[in-house]
Amino acid sequence: MLPSGLPENVADEEALARFLMSSSHYNATMVKPAAFLPNPKARMTTSVFRHGAEPRESLIQIAGEQRPDVTAYGAAICKAVAVRSAKLDVIADEPPPLHANIVGWPVNGTDQMLEKAEQKRAALVLVSRCTLVLFESKAP
Repeated sequence: MLPSGLPENVADEEALARFLMSSSHYNATMVKPAAFLPNPKARMTTSVFRHGAEPRESLIQIAGEQRPDVTAYGAAICKAVAVRSAKLDVIADEPPPLHANIVGWPVNGTDQMLEKAEQKRAALVLVSRCTLVLFESKAP
């Protein structure tokens, strides 16, 4: 068990939230692939939280605690099985509580164009299986 009380293994049916901190990560109706692309400065991972869309107040609170200096406009919500269907994986990474990382992004050290294309393909699979949850009070 992790300090949060969650199991170490992230189950396929668990909901994951990717906080949307940039208006380039979504539009009025959908999440964009850029929201999920890995952060090369963070070991090619994508940060998510093991939390679904409800209760919304709790989701908003978690977003605010993670980056109090940055506005969270909303969250992309998907199941861990969606991550795995994109040929990626999700692993618990606490602290902070409920935190996990999407890992296994394609890396091709010899062809950056191919690497970016493969990463975008995986991100497209993810966004096709996500739900957009906007935080109305913070929408642009």
